[in-house]
Amino acid sequence: MTALIVEQLGKFLLMKQERFKTPPTPLNSAGDSAQDAIAGTGLIAEKSKLKPKKPPLYKVLLLNDDYTPMEFVIMLLMRFFDMHQEQAERIMIHVHTKGVGVCGVFPKEIAETKVRIVTDFASENQQPLQCTMEKN
Repeated sequence: MTALIVEQLGKFLLMKQERFKTPPTPLNSAGDSAQDAIAGTGLIAEKSKLKPKKPPLYKVLLLNDDYTPMEFVIMLLMRFFDMHQEQAERIMIHVHTKGVGVCGVFPKEIAETKVRIVTDFASENQQPLQCTMEKN
């Protein structure tokens, strides 16, 4: 089935070449891989010179309060930010002593989701923990 599709695609591309009178581009002397050749026609797929822009990144921040237990913050960091116990404890201590700490840096949509999940989880557990985000 796949061979038939490849064969038909090759015929289609050859018909298009003949229609527009463009000679096929031969493979280079080094012999490009089969992935680079289009359906065995001898044409080479051109790589796009345009690179997609990287999305802007946002920091997800935890804010200190005097009521949320430290164990809750550690558990939250491990659960929602995939941190190890040690890393979660370091960030929790940083938030506790400095008042704010970075949990991670993400594209905007992911950062918004993390903030919402953390805030909702804290509210569901009657904790006043605040989570925000800011552009990196």
